[in-house]
Amino acid sequence: MLNTVKCPIVFAKGLTMSHSYLTPNWPAPESVKAYVTTRIGGFSHAPFDGFNLATHVGDHAETVAKNRALLAEHLQLPQEPVWLEQVHGVEAVAAESVEQGYCADAIYTEQIGNVCVVMTADCLPVFFCNRQGTKVAVAHAGWRGLANGVLESTVQSLGGKPEDILVWLGPAISQAAFEVGDEVRQAFADYLPQAEQAFKPSRPNHWYADLYLLAKQCLQVQGIQQIFGGDLCTYTDNERFFSYRRDQQTGRMASLIWLQS
Repeated sequence: MLNTVKCPIVFAKGLTMSHSYLTPNWPAPESVKAYVTTRIGGFSHAPFDGFNLATHVGDHAETVAKNRALLAEHLQLPQEPVWLEQVHGVEAVAAESVEQGYCADAIYTEQIGNVCVVMTADCLPVFFCNRQGTKVAVAHAGWRGLANGVLESTVQSLGGKPEDILVWLGPAISQAAFEVGDEVRQAFADYLPQAEQAFKPSRPNHWYADLYLLAKQCLQVQGIQQIFGGDLCTYTDNERFFSYRRDQQTGRMASLIWLQS
């Protein structure tokens, strides 16, 4: 489930239209602000059309800068987000302790106004907050990150009791569109015995993998039960989402979370 925020957004040709940012439908405290961008709007041209927020995909740097400025304006960001260089790893870093471009795949903060962000285009963005509304985090979870413990690292960075942590699973590739080989299934089988439930056979030595279920299993092992979302597909929803598996060369959505007073 999700909510939408309607904002006027500018297109490269000077047009404006109503643009939807997705907002998690989860019982987070009012102090927690969280959004996922879509591909709608912005200034980028094909194959990055239109609201690409990544600098590493081949889009023009000036265009990405304009899109990021638009993002800051419409979401009234308290400060520039900490843009990570994502490497499909497991490190979770404090937003206030790293510089732009730091290599990590999860970011957290307890400080008001620090904007945490990850970028995705099929991988799973996972939002975290505590019930007290004093800690937030977001993780970039592809299959490698999930199989190696990126969600566990993020949970550890938040501290506190597992029952106090809320999670929302943002837009990612669905099981029906995510075919993988034996090596992926084996990596999860070695890491998480119950992961077998998340794989359906497709053709010899290949499987359809359920990233949403795998993420839930990883979180539940950590004692987290309040898990929301997990019902979107970046691959099939071409109008709203970028998808690397569908298009190869494409843009990236941003998943942002921060604390406000």
